[in-house]
Amino acid sequence: MTLANEITLLRIALIAPFVICMLKLHEAPSSSVMRLAALGIFLVMAISDGVDGYIARRRKQVTKLGAFLDPMADKLLMMCACILLSNPGTGIDGFVLPPTVVVLIIGKDVLLFLGFAITYLVTSHVRVVPVLTGKAGTVLQLSMVAGILLAPDIYPHLEAWWWFLRVLWWSAAGVAVASAFIYIRAGIGYIEHFENHSDWQG
Repeated sequence: MTLANEITLLRIALIAPFVICMLKLHEAPSSSVMRLAALGIFLVMAISDGVDGYIARRRKQVTKLGAFLDPMADKLLMMCACILLSNPGTGIDGFVLPPTVVVLIIGKDVLLFLGFAITYLVTSHVRVVPVLTGKAGTVLQLSMVAGILLAPDIYPHLEAWWWFLRVLWWSAAGVAVASAFIYIRAGIGYIEHFENHSDWQG
């Protein structure tokens, strides 16, 4: 167990208190406290996402376990955050995330999971190659969640924040769709290459 993997496991463990804070978001008189606590936990998880990757590369501790746990932690966090922020009972009043955005973001991850499963069944290998749109999508989604949680503090002083968040979350959804197409195309190409290579060996 490397330090990078331990940080990733900590990030996964922090999802539970984040969800608890979000569920108590509308319970007066602690609503503001719960929102800021959720924001603080979320920022710790977002920062640790970059820290564990940096440590793994710098110490040359990149492992198969880390390659699996790191994206899983990201997906679990965003799935929980998106679902909670799209529910009027747990979202931020006036800034509830549209269900369409949630479906596109989570749907992309579900589709990729199925793609990886199919690739493994066909080739007995899974190759995960990060793409620029995937990294951009992660940054947009993290910024989207943080921006929504900050909205009650910023919007009273900057009404343009309302429009900024809408541009942000639809951009995140659009990039998620683009990433899905890129990964699907790469997966199909990998399977075709494997099958052609297998036929040649046969």
